Amino acid sequence: MNEDPRIRRLQFRAWHRGIKEADLAVGGFFDRYHDTWSEEEIQWFERFMDEQDADIMAWAMGTLPVPAEWQGPMWDKFAKLDFVEIGKK
Repeated sequence: MNEDPRIRRLQFRAWHRGIKEADLAVGGFFDRYHDTWSEEEIQWFERFMDEQDADIMAWAMGTLPVPAEWQGPMWDKFAKLDFVEIGKK
């Protein structure tokens, strides 16, 4: 477990979005990549957490264009959604 309160807070916010699909996408993205993020990338993610789940999911599915402020390497990783693991029941 990470001892940095900032990172723990981001992890909680990433996994408690309110919509299960967004939890899986945003939380999965956090879990997969946060250990490698620079300060600038952490700041990007902190701002990203303020976006609405419906918008994030629409951008990820390509039903809405991604705003310029989110475009770049971080979004490119997120848009792959190859980090989302859905357990089989």
